[in-house]
Amino acid sequence: MAELANCSRCDRLFLKGARTICQNCYQQEEEAFRTVYQFMSKRKNREATMSEIVENTGVDEELIIKFIKEKRLLPSEFPNIGYPCSHCGNYITAGNLCISCREKLKKDLQQYEAQKERRIEEDKERQKTYYSFDD
Repeated sequence: MAELANCSRCDRLFLKGARTICQNCYQQEEEAFRTVYQFMSKRKNREATMSEIVENTGVDEELIIKFIKEKRLLPSEFPNIGYPCSHCGNYITAGNLCISCREKLKKDLQQYEAQKERRIEEDKERQKTYYSFDD
């Protein structure tokens, strides 16, 4: 069932269903997508960078990134488009993190797990210790 919500772009009241934006904003986004796709479909523009796309179409970079994340614009078809890594800002074509940030996160998690195991072992050793008191 649809619920009443404010559009995340224009703040208008609308019935929220599958989209988080109102019908007017959705139509504007679709028009922007058509503009970008028509630009990118031309052979000479297939290898355009993000800044070239923004400059030539007038469509906001954040909206183009949204199209890429929604897989409406595929880096396999347009090799020079991407969006920034959530951590370092390097351009990527899939996921949220670049390879180096993923590897760093993986290494950090492994270190954390190793430290956790050491703490558990230390706690077990402390529990084995007996104390005696002389009166």
